[in-house]
Amino acid sequence: MFDLTDVKFVKRIVVGSDHPNQMKTDEQVNQANDLLNRCLTDSPRGTILGIEKSFTLLQVGEHQVVLQWLCYHVGFPRKPAWLQDA
Repeated sequence: MFDLTDVKFVKRIVVGSDHPNQMKTDEQVNQANDLLNRCLTDSPRGTILGIEKSFTLLQVGEHQVVLQWLCYHVGFPRKPAWLQDA
């Protein structure tokens, strides 16, 4: 079982476009997925603490567009050495 008192570092990973003026490319979404997978498999292994789910309806001309994203909060017992940006 996972104990929250063991968490000393939390990494926030957004998968999807969270800002309508800065749409993420497929490559950026895939990079976020790869980072999430690495956080859950490499040492030290992270654990998902929570997930934010959000969507926004946008009107673009005559079309209605749905903007969706997920934000994963991954907890670690210590900051991974391979994680440079945090």
